Amino acid sequence: MSLRPTLDFLLYDWLKAEELTGRSRFSDHSRETFDAVFDTCERIAREKYAPFNRTLDTEEPRFDGEKVILPKCSQDAYDAFAGSGMLSAAQDYEIGGMQLPYTVEAAAHTFFAMASVSMGSGMLTVGNANLLMVHGTELQKQVFALNEFSGRWSGTMCLSEPQAGSSLSDIVTRAVPDGEDFESDPLGPRYRITGNKMWISAGEHELTENIIHLVLAKIPGPDGKPIPGTKGISLFIVPKKLVDTQGKLTGERNDVALAGLNHKLGWRGTTNTLLNFGEGKFPMEGKPGAVGYLVGRPHEGLRCMFHMMNEARIGVGMAAVMLGMAGYHASLEYARNRPQGRPVGPAGKDPSKPQVRIIEHADVKRMLLAQKSYCEGALALALYCARLVDEQHTGAPEAADEARLLLEVLTPIAKSWPSEWCLEANSLAIQVHGGYGYTRDFPVEQYWRDNRLNMIHEGTHGIQAADLLGRKVLMEGGRGLELLAGRIDATIERAVHRPDLAEHARALGNALVQVGDATRAAWSTGDPAQALANAVPYMQAFGHMVLAWIWLDVALTVPGEASQQSPVHQGRLRAARYFFHYELPKIGAWLQVAASRDPTCAEMPEEAF
Repeated sequence: MSLRPTLDFLLYDWLKAEELTGRSRFSDHSRETFDAVFDTCERIAREKYAPFNRTLDTEEPRFDGEKVILPKCSQDAYDAFAGSGMLSAAQDYEIGGMQLPYTVEAAAHTFFAMASVSMGSGMLTVGNANLLMVHGTELQKQVFALNEFSGRWSGTMCLSEPQAGSSLSDIVTRAVPDGEDFESDPLGPRYRITGNKMWISAGEHELTENIIHLVLAKIPGPDGKPIPGTKGISLFIVPKKLVDTQGKLTGERNDVALAGLNHKLGWRGTTNTLLNFGEGKFPMEGKPGAVGYLVGRPHEGLRCMFHMMNEARIGVGMAAVMLGMAGYHASLEYARNRPQGRPVGPAGKDPSKPQVRIIEHADVKRMLLAQKSYCEGALALALYCARLVDEQHTGAPEAADEARLLLEVLTPIAKSWPSEWCLEANSLAIQVHGGYGYTRDFPVEQYWRDNRLNMIHEGTHGIQAADLLGRKVLMEGGRGLELLAGRIDATIERAVHRPDLAEHARALGNALVQVGDATRAAWSTGDPAQALANAVPYMQAFGHMVLAWIWLDVALTVPGEASQQSPVHQGRLRAARYFFHYELPKIGAWLQVAASRDPTCAEMPEEAF
């Protein structure tokens, strides 16, 4: 079962991605060039990724005391991916890029994520380099970002610490000026970094000749003490191996040492590390600390890092989508071929009759339809967000500003919703397989294990929910929420005139009113503790409303006349119908606790547990 028909429909029929070629940045492209990129990525994913997905799961990374050992297939896949040019696909021609729309780049990455998500396709490397292209100096861009885009070096983001987790205000990694002339280093103000970073994906490996860490650390204030909270955080480039201003390795190892590998439930093909900075394992010049170069201004590190964090959140959402999609395809194939049981009714009581395939049972159809509605809806949302990125960067000023604000509101949903509901799709895929789904004879158990990380990856549900209800729906006087409501209302207005979609349009309109009312009610006392106590149920309802809108908008692209509806189109309309009948009605319970500021959880005494 191929992903291409679904991608083609969403990109070309629904999002009109081909129209982007009318913009000057993308004028050299056409649908043919976009399709050629997809052909290349699909081939690499099929040949270098998919056959080794189980290998990565069973042959975990190991440390031999000097280096991390990965299966040979990891190097082969990385070389093929880097050789395809996809690391710099959206970059300018002048620096070796293809100037592809981000929409196309995001769609191309779906093939790799579906084939083997833990093999990796450069998400952190690209995000690292993109951050430097915005916040780095010209030399930092030339030396670090361009070598990452070429695939010669790879990149990480180093935020969390063992004692602080996601509470970045409590990080204790320190940065002190490296000598009196620290500001004169051409690669940027030079500091010495000491501390520990935890959960660093791809933090140590031999796939590339260097690894560029972006590290959050605190610089002493005027009194010599770290500034408390997030305002004291700065951002540093800390290369694994030191380099000169030409991007050549100096031969000197920076004092960044692997302290241990984390052994995970899933994503086992990607090393996950605890790194020690400046512990003295690789001492340099008799001074303590790893060498780091300041990015941006002192004490503005978190603002810079959000550029990479937001990009990574959308990427994590897409990874969750494609793991869900992989499970859906696998369970659909299984259901079409597995005979078991007989139909309900008189005919099914005759044991001499042959068994039917399980796809003929209503409950199996329910599970498959749920998966389809979650995964195809979430894929549409992810691609819609990618389209907003292109609008933000290449649209007219007013459209670009609207795209920016819509992205702000939708980013917590684009990360959290797929990571919850496409994980549920993976659970349903196991259920469709029955007992076999629980064994390693079939891939669906690995898809579930791989996907379970994504609810934590790049910010837990609680963090995303607090961001949505605590910041995003309030920012700029609520203009982002109003803008989203306007987009939803426009879809409702179009759909209400189509007899087959009018019922859905009315249900979505009611959901939009409910979300608006709950938002105001949650904040009616002005007390953040009360408003945010039920932020996760609020986000779940908000996400379901957004996915219902996406499904309704997608359904409007399907011809309304039954005679023009192919089985594929019928499948899309029935998936939308499933979502409106089985999923959207759930939002009432979620919004009730948010709107009433229900104190059940917040007021639970610790000793009562």
